[in-house]
Amino acid sequence: QVYLVESGGGLVQAGGSLRLSCRTSGINFSISRMAWYRQAPGKQRDLVATISRDGSTNYTDSVKGRFTISRDNARATVYLQMNSLKVEDAADYYCQTSWKSRNCWGRGTQVTVSS
Repeated sequence: QVYLVESGGGLVQAGGSLRLSCRTSGINFSISRMAWYRQAPGKQRDLVATISRDGSTNYTDSVKGRFTISRDNARATVYLQMNSLKVEDAADYYCQTSWKSRNCWGRGTQVTVSS
């Protein structure tokens, strides 16, 4: 059974920081490409950042320079450090990976940014 469990969301003022975590089990984490997505109310789920098995990263333009994705293979955990948060960053954030041809998602963690 594959589990992805996000944590670290919460309420923060604009300009503040949060660190999201996604703990995984049931996959070979060290070889898995991991991603963070986000979905604001009434909007589609969008890709925020990815990190490959070799540690290479990619970000959507709106978070470049503010967000950092990282991984800890020993803990089978992927992180998303979010700095300089903006009101428009508010959303439910989801961890995602593909394992044995299946798309796997966590249940999400909510990020609220107040102005």
